[in-house]
Amino acid sequence: MSTARSTPRSMAEHVSAVLARVAPLPAVDVGLAELAVEGPGRVLGADVRAVALVPPFDAAAMDGYAVRLADLPTDGSPVTLPVVGDLRPGAPPDRCGRETRPRHADGEGHDPTHDTGGAAVRIMTGAPVPGWADAVVPVERTSTGRFVAGGPTTELEVTLARQPRAHVRHRGEDVRPGDLLGRSGDAVTPALVAVAASGGLTALPVRRRPRVAVLSTGSELVPAEGGDLAGDGRIPDSNSLLLTALARAAGADVVRVGAVRDDADALRAALDRVVGAISAGARPAIPGEIAPTPRPAGAAVDLVVTTGGVSAGASDVVRAVLAADDARLADVDVAAVALRPGRPQALARWRGVPWVALPGNPVSAFVSFALFVRPAVAVLAGREPPRPVRRPAAEAWPSPPGRTHVVPVRTLPSGAVARATAPGADHRPGGHATSTLLGADALALVPADVEKVEAGDALDVLPLDLPFGAGA
Repeated sequence: MSTARSTPRSMAEHVSAVLARVAPLPAVDVGLAELAVEGPGRVLGADVRAVALVPPFDAAAMDGYAVRLADLPTDGSPVTLPVVGDLRPGAPPDRCGRETRPRHADGEGHDPTHDTGGAAVRIMTGAPVPGWADAVVPVERTSTGRFVAGGPTTELEVTLARQPRAHVRHRGEDVRPGDLLGRSGDAVTPALVAVAASGGLTALPVRRRPRVAVLSTGSELVPAEGGDLAGDGRIPDSNSLLLTALARAAGADVVRVGAVRDDADALRAALDRVVGAISAGARPAIPGEIAPTPRPAGAAVDLVVTTGGVSAGASDVVRAVLAADDARLADVDVAAVALRPGRPQALARWRGVPWVALPGNPVSAFVSFALFVRPAVAVLAGREPPRPVRRPAAEAWPSPPGRTHVVPVRTLPSGAVARATAPGADHRPGGHATSTLLGADALALVPADVEKVEAGDALDVLPLDLPFGAGA
């Protein structure tokens, strides 16, 4: 169990402490049709290999005429050949053209599939090439000139010549059974979905989307969507909306509890309710989930995120719950992180489910989510946590020493970063102002020993990338 005293640590140490409590979720098979709609942000949970040939048959790469190269002079001289068939996409490879009963030059019915040469067959892009043919001459390089969409087949013969390219997509030249299409940990992309479909797959093994519970604490909070502040001293519960939106943007399915009053028993009841002390068979259905998951027995969520109540005040209900002797509670870790804003932080497990407790100040909650929760959601989803990049400062600004100073910034066209302000507002930059977040697309991480950032100084900058990729 914990005591009321917080453990001092660096920002990096707290990131490590958070990530030590989560692991990638298992893979579940999700159909390609669903992934085409909701796949971006999902990650493969196993290697994926093709099970079919791409293309599955020799196919025309151009609209034109299928011919046998042996019938075309090697010096490029034109020849005139009878047109004996008309092949369109969708014809079975073993019967291509038969059902059209194409005309032969002598007027008799002819099967272009089994021609022995000395003839040409009209063929459209994607149609199977007859077994006797080994090239397609594009229509624009023949005496026909062009085909008319929907027009009848009228030519009895065509004059054409050997071309530098055969314009045939050969069976299996793109993908063969067993070819590796994606590795475990790779992102699901539109290209992967398309190639998997072509390669004979109907579903992909992907990490299921993490399920995150969000709640805020504070007796002063009223539902923001209610529109009624209910009297003096009450404020809208914006934090649970903030964290819900951030978690969803990070690629999670979210259960938003809303505000819980500053009462330890009420918080414990809310945690029990959201974690779901129910049988696995009765737990809420999760969209897209089609396989058992490794949540603790009966748990309905993979991560709990709370905001508020982690400081040292008399009303800090999270600290009170974490300090109590409770069999539902484990791995309690109350920390004082060398961070501004966001110094008070706490970690625990409630009924085995990881719990990340963030401070209640909205900017602190935003910063803490970006630094600590977003990486945890990424790990659960099987993705690499986001990493800072180096960017120059576009301007000078003071920085309080002693703790890593996290500054909301905006990226200029030059690539340099400036302190963020609310768009269109005449406000001085300030990390305490919630409206500052409106103009931010990144967080600058100013080292604890820096008292002033000078223009041109290289800073570690964490892009916010809202929405955070997700599945979003």
